[in-house]
Amino acid sequence: MKIASLLPSATEIVCALGLEKSLVGITHECDFPESIAGKPHLTASRISHETMSSAEIDHAVRRQLDGHGSIYDLDTARLEQLKPDLIITQELCEVCAVSYRQVEKAAKMYVADAQVVSLEPNTISDIFDNIKTVGDLTGTGDRAEIVVAELSNRLDKIREKTLKLKKRPRVFVLEWLEPPFAPGHWTPEQVEIAGGACLLGTAGEKSQTTTYREIAESNPEIIVLAPCGYYTDDILRQLPNTKFPAYFKEIAAFQTGEIWALDASAYFSRPAPRVVNGAEILAKIFHPEIFGAPNEAEAVRISPDLFRFEN
Repeated sequence: MKIASLLPSATEIVCALGLEKSLVGITHECDFPESIAGKPHLTASRISHETMSSAEIDHAVRRQLDGHGSIYDLDTARLEQLKPDLIITQELCEVCAVSYRQVEKAAKMYVADAQVVSLEPNTISDIFDNIKTVGDLTGTGDRAEIVVAELSNRLDKIREKTLKLKKRPRVFVLEWLEPPFAPGHWTPEQVEIAGGACLLGTAGEKSQTTTYREIAESNPEIIVLAPCGYYTDDILRQLPNTKFPAYFKEIAAFQTGEIWALDASAYFSRPAPRVVNGAEILAKIFHPEIFGAPNEAEAVRISPDLFRFEN
């Protein structure tokens, strides 16, 4: 079977099932595992995370989508050339990947025999179901069951240690810098499993824009910077381009220095096996006395001095 993955998360799932050699095409954002480097790219972005601020990216995305356009290009010529048997895409978020309608239309025109499958996870349980679905579609159902069992076991080990905690820190996960977004989908679950109390976000629901005032009023004891699609280096690069209100200095997390930057692409943005790694890292941040402190490859503590504040 020849597989075209139009989602970085699907690429990770396919590889976790031992099907890396079956991948004939991936997206421009697929970067894990590293061994997939060199596989043909079927997509390109019209927006640059490297050269634009978070506010500029948000404006460009809204402008494109409000005009019913797309922020991604699909290489239909290469898709036709590769002739995949299975195309994995999504309908969950037009900001995250090529839209389902765009893929479905291209498949009908250029690879009519291909099966197009859309993955729509909203929770960790849904992510695990997606892994099983890909397993069923590719004849690796047994392997999928093993992968899900291992991931579930890792989460259970965290739960065993956090379930009866009397003290759960108030946590705000910032899913976009400007405008600020509150966490949604599976991220609140990651926070709760790790022994935190998630602020302003609801498990299984979409991420929503919030305000800096609402964040301040929730007074988080820990702030996790995990803007969607950003790597840790992106966060560090973008912080100087973002102005926060002066009253942020009064937030508990700023007073104690409990501000952390994490690789959102690896551990939060993509509904793939590594969301479990994300929960494990959060547990280390929230309760180092139980899980040990995270290393710098897992999370970077951000000094409040690195933030720019309005006068």
